[in-house]
Amino acid sequence: MAESSHILSLRPLVPGGGLGEAGRVITTGTARRVHPAWWVAGVAFIALLGAAAFRSMPGVFMNPLHQEFGWPHSVISAAVSLNLLLYGLTAPFAVALMARFGIRRVTVAALLLIAAGSGLTVFMTASWQLIVCWGLLVGLGTGSMALAFVSTVVDRWFVQRRGLVSGVLTAGSATGQLIFLPLAAVLVESHGWRFTSLVIAGTALLVGLLVLLVMRDHPRDAGVTAYGATGEEPEQVRDRGNPAAIALRTLRDAARKPAFWLLAGGFAICGASTNGLVNTHFVSAAHDHGMPTTTAAGLLAVIGVFDVLGTVLSGWLTDKVNPRVLLAAYYTLRGLSLFVLPQLLGPSVEASMVLFVVFYGLDWVATVPPTLALCREHFGPRASVVFGWVFASHQIGAAAIASIAGVVRDQFGDYAAAWYGAGLLCLLATAFSVSIRVAAPRREPEPVTTASASR
Repeated sequence: MAESSHILSLRPLVPGGGLGEAGRVITTGTARRVHPAWWVAGVAFIALLGAAAFRSMPGVFMNPLHQEFGWPHSVISAAVSLNLLLYGLTAPFAVALMARFGIRRVTVAALLLIAAGSGLTVFMTASWQLIVCWGLLVGLGTGSMALAFVSTVVDRWFVQRRGLVSGVLTAGSATGQLIFLPLAAVLVESHGWRFTSLVIAGTALLVGLLVLLVMRDHPRDAGVTAYGATGEEPEQVRDRGNPAAIALRTLRDAARKPAFWLLAGGFAICGASTNGLVNTHFVSAAHDHGMPTTTAAGLLAVIGVFDVLGTVLSGWLTDKVNPRVLLAAYYTLRGLSLFVLPQLLGPSVEASMVLFVVFYGLDWVATVPPTLALCREHFGPRASVVFGWVFASHQIGAAAIASIAGVVRDQFGDYAAAWYGAGLLCLLATAFSVSIRVAAPRREPEPVTTASASR
């Protein structure tokens, strides 16, 4: 081969080649290729985008299913609620499974569950089958690719740029559930819910194939070190114990620290004020004030677009600013905006509403990168599993406020009390954030083994 050809080698280094600065593989010449960590992050972004979109689809199926089968909205909502809860509660166990069996295997299995759950709905004849398909199967599948998946990928593949990459991947997760809703609504209206379900199933299979071909569990599988690694970082040890026992043991140990409860409490309020309240009830609240449903859904999609910018910016700031300060600022601004929202709702979209949508989009999940950073600071090698439990609180908060806001609407005839209550909760989350102390220096914990996990 001519010396002018410079080809990236992912095998162990040989004379004449080496690892350059920040873990990039460099050949004997001047050419260098993109570090494999960025390819893994790109595939993870696609998987997260799809998982979030798949999870949010039952919302657009509600009316078609009610019209065709006559099932009460409460029964259909039960499938959505189960989906929402499993999306959060599955996360810490999925992270433990990834530590035991690898990211690629667990992610592919999750996408197969989503494809099965979506595809089998076309054969439904009873409401319990909807709960099994969209509630159980899709809930377990999407929960395995929740935000704790972000933490696992980032911690394994990146040493530098962790905040930025966390922000980008989080943006994919949050944006998928917003920007694809209008597309799904068009598909359901033009081709029916069965066709849309099959499209979702086919898309999940394609994403699974992409993960299978590109994703790798560890940088060493590609013959490189993590992006930005200096060689002084402790090697990550693969857990060989029972994944469920590891997840529960990690919860027990984390619960002994006040930081865990402050992070979990703040993140529960984060979920309540985004997925639980705005994502679930904004369209209905806008419709109460005379706004067309399609217009309100479009505003949610705009929130999703600006969420990308806000979350990436938050990730960049997390690498440079105290994450406690960032969380306090995000929650305070979010709370103040919710106090203003009831005065902005009306039959048409005014400039003030556009400003709210842009601002709320920038703040939607900007809380994730600094929350991840604080989990790493306080819990070290167990940060991904701990964040899984923190994310579970996010979904519990979302599920709770989704139901509470519905009761508020039934009792008072509008959502005003729900908006104001959520605003107060956000200010409480601000207090939680500034109360998190700086972690004291600690020794690295011993790897969890089967024997220790079962004690």
